[in-house]
Amino acid sequence: MVRLRLDLAYDGTDFSGWARQPGRRTVQGEIEQALGRILRLESPAMLTVAGRTDAGVHARGQVAHVDVPEGSLAELDGNRGPLDVDERLSALVRRLGGVLPPDVRVHRVCVASEGFDARFSAMFRRYAYRVSDAAGGADPLRRREVVWHNRPLDVGALNAAAARLLGEHDFAAFCKRREGATTIRELQRLEWVREPDGLLVATVVADAFCHSMVRALVGSLLAAGDGRRPVEWPGEVLAGGVRDSGVHVAPAHGLCLEEVGYPAEAALAARAEATRRVRTLSVLGETVLEDE
Repeated sequence: MVRLRLDLAYDGTDFSGWARQPGRRTVQGEIEQALGRILRLESPAMLTVAGRTDAGVHARGQVAHVDVPEGSLAELDGNRGPLDVDERLSALVRRLGGVLPPDVRVHRVCVASEGFDARFSAMFRRYAYRVSDAAGGADPLRRREVVWHNRPLDVGALNAAAARLLGEHDFAAFCKRREGATTIRELQRLEWVREPDGLLVATVVADAFCHSMVRALVGSLLAAGDGRRPVEWPGEVLAGGVRDSGVHVAPAHGLCLEEVGYPAEAALAARAEATRRVRTLSVLGETVLEDE
């Protein structure tokens, strides 16, 4: 078997999220089907992804890996005779471009470095959330990736509220709890900027995210940014440790996975092993790490 790393992007509008689901169109399902068809795999391809995005969420810098029989790559030789590994993988990218639907693209495929795991080797995930508070609504040409907020937003208030959420905490107040999954995360960066065209963009970086965490954080910050809540409120919700009915989860289409960061090759296996270890809080006991 050979492990391949795939770097990919997708418009999440018409997908029921990343994860394969019976009877639903998903990113994982489309790519696995395409790989099986191109490589003529006897067993279905099984992708492991860096971050499992929800329905409607986009990705520009998603990463996945798949283990396939080394001999299956010979299916890429065509009529040109035996190709070397790099030529075969370039051919795979081109073939995927012809088979996959236009709302998902695999930009690069390479043989993964020793110890690489798309999910567990990751050091961080970087998301962006895009919001327009223009009086007349968002640019219609960007309607699939920008959320319109119908109240004026203050960048200073957004960032003042965001600063209270940074660091390692139990983010139970902003996560949909899953059985056996921890809600402890290290929020490394949460910052808003207003771009020259007036668009507001939040950059959110953490070691990992629990289910709905980013959109719940954004939802709480928007309430502080438009003055409906004081800037202290998101931090108070965090300290409360329980899901607050006042936190409205922001719409999915404003969210995009922009980047997944990995350590140097020599540290990939150690990082994966460390990430797999159980994260604990004394009040929670042992739980299992789970990504968004």
